[in-house]
Amino acid sequence: MVELKKMITSFKKDGYKPVYFLMGEEPYFIDFLSDHFINNVISEEEKSFNQVILYGKDVSVNDIMSQARQYPFMGDKMLVVVKEAQELVKTIDQFAAYFKSVQPSTILVFCYKYKTLDKRKELYKTLSKSEFAEIFESNKLKDYQVEGWIKTLISDEKLEIEPKAVAMLVEFLGNDLSKISNEIDKLKIVLKNDKLITADLVEENIGISKEYNNFELINAVAYKNEAKAFSIAKYFALNTKSNPFVVTTSLLYNFFSKLLQYHGMIYKNAGANPADIAKQLGINQYGLKDYQAASKIYPMKKVSQTIAVIREIDLKGKGVNGSLTHDDLLKELLIKVLR
Repeated sequence: MVELKKMITSFKKDGYKPVYFLMGEEPYFIDFLSDHFINNVISEEEKSFNQVILYGKDVSVNDIMSQARQYPFMGDKMLVVVKEAQELVKTIDQFAAYFKSVQPSTILVFCYKYKTLDKRKELYKTLSKSEFAEIFESNKLKDYQVEGWIKTLISDEKLEIEPKAVAMLVEFLGNDLSKISNEIDKLKIVLKNDKLITADLVEENIGISKEYNNFELINAVAYKNEAKAFSIAKYFALNTKSNPFVVTTSLLYNFFSKLLQYHGMIYKNAGANPADIAKQLGINQYGLKDYQAASKIYPMKKVSQTIAVIREIDLKGKGVNGSLTHDDLLKELLIKVLR
C-alpha cells in the first residue's frame, strides 16, 4: 500500500511514463492502479478516441505495439490499457522490441495478474533499466498485514472501525482484498452520515455472526471460557458450511503455535518491547493482550501438549484413525484443551 501511494504521488509530481507493467500475485493493487489510469489520465471528452482498453486473450503483442504507436487524436496523450495481460504469457517477451521505438505520447499499461515476468529474460531487464518504463510488483499481503491494510483503507475514507469489526472481516473474508474492499463499500452506503464501522454493522450487513465465529472461539479458548467455547461449538455444528472444521483447527493451531513462540520470547527476555513481540509473532498490538493473558493460563508444557492434541484431532478429521463427525471432534478437542 505504501509503494502504491508513492507511485500515485509520483504521477502527480513527475507525470506519467510511456510504459507501466503491473504484475504479481495480488490482483487488487493491479486493479486499483488500472482504475487510476482509466479515471485520471484522459479527460471524459477525449476518452472515446484517446483511450483504448484491450484484453490479452483477444490481441497479440504486435497488435498492442501497433496500437501504442498511434498518435493521439486532438489531444496530448493516448492511454492504452491491456487487461488480463497474463494471457499473453507465451509471447509477452516480444514486447521488448517496442523499446526500439517508444511512442512518448502513449501511456501503455499492462495488467499482468497472478504472475511475474521472468527476471532473467530480456523483457524484464529492458523494463527495469528503461527510463520510459516502470514495473510495479503487486505482492500478496501476509495474513498479519491484512488488519493494518483494512485500517489504512478505512482511514483513507475518513472513517473509523472497531478492532472487533476488523477481526471479523479478516476472519470471514481472509486475505481476499478485493472482497474486503467490496464489503467495505457496502458498509459505507449503510453508514450514511455516521463515521464508525461497528461489529454490529458488520454482522447485520455482511452476514458474519458477531458472537459465533472463529475469532470468538479462539478468544474463549485463550481465556478458558468453557461455556462460551462450547456454545460456539454448538452453533458451528448447526452451521457447518459457514464454519468448516479444517479452518477452525487451523486457526487454533496457529494461535497455540504463536503462544508457544510468545512463551519462548518472554523466557529469553522478560522485558521485551510489546511492539517488537507483536511484530515477531506477526500480529498487531491489539491482539497481543490475548497472548499475554493466555500465557498465564496455559504454561509452556500445556501449550506443547495442546498443539499435539490439535494435530491428532486434525488427522482424525481427515479420516486418519477415526470415524467421529467434525462436530464431535471439535467437542473432543475443546474438552482436551480446556480441562
